[in-house]
Amino acid sequence: MFFAMVDRCFDQPGGAAGIDRSRLDHKSQVANMILDETFTLANGVQIPKLGLGTWQIPDEEVSRVVHDAIAMGYRHVDTAQAYDNERGVGQGLRESGVDRDRVFVTTKLAAECKTFADARDRIDASLKALGLDHIDLMLIHSPQPWTTFREGDRFFEGNREAWRALEEAYASGKLRAIGVSNFEAVDLDNLFESGTVAPMVNQVLAHVGNTPFDLIDHCQSRDILLEAYSPVAHGAALQSKKLAHIAERYGVTIAQVCIRYCLQLGLLPLPKTSNIIHLRDNADIDFALSEDDMSILENAGSEIDYGEASSFPVFAKKRTPQVDR
Repeated sequence: MFFAMVDRCFDQPGGAAGIDRSRLDHKSQVANMILDETFTLANGVQIPKLGLGTWQIPDEEVSRVVHDAIAMGYRHVDTAQAYDNERGVGQGLRESGVDRDRVFVTTKLAAECKTFADARDRIDASLKALGLDHIDLMLIHSPQPWTTFREGDRFFEGNREAWRALEEAYASGKLRAIGVSNFEAVDLDNLFESGTVAPMVNQVLAHVGNTPFDLIDHCQSRDILLEAYSPVAHGAALQSKKLAHIAERYGVTIAQVCIRYCLQLGLLPLPKTSNIIHLRDNADIDFALSEDDMSILENAGSEIDYGEASSFPVFAKKRTPQVDR
């Protein structure tokens, strides 16, 4: 088994409590280039290559995390209506003192939002919660409500309706880019066939041992950027002896290997942490994995124990690859 269960106390909200901040340099900056690098979306918008995920970070905690991340040089923050922390993300952004246009903010429509009217209202609700006059990227969080995720009805009509609301908000300038999350090829094709604007991003679960190569190929052939949430397998990767061996050879951490792996596949990783030390380390990835090591990681086994997170649909319900690699 490539991965096993791991104690996830490393990434719990408030995990930075008691940390001696003098361990960081006086500017709390990360000495690397990745935070200055960007991908270019299909519409020409620049999006930072590394983002801060905020899932499961409470609203009252996330403002501090966002503030710390921006102080280190992060310029990309990912949230969602379902995370119930948009207000705190916006607060952290304002308190950072960094100009709004220098930070890329992503949020997502709730998975159950499948009508034009509801989507339109929720877009405005996110703008209000974040305290922003525009959002850089907004995604449909899932093609199906979480209760029926990867089961039965694909909600084609509902997704077309939600997408139409995103297109409207994009045309009006409320959104700078629009996309989806957890969409399979058939869900994407539904929007291509009916929409006037093609999805620019698809945010999916992707990490060593669970990499959707068929979906990556499908999206990249259509100029859709793939974002990788949980690039460290929600902490499960930290128990891998194989990953530990590779990390040791490069003089880096397992998490850094996982993040670098995603980047070398052309994905945009969104590691989540509330720990200020891990914020720094996750961005300190100025190294390259060899072709041999990438091959080992690409062919890693898929028996992953996500621990307590296994109760969440995205971890519990495995996808079926549409094309053999």
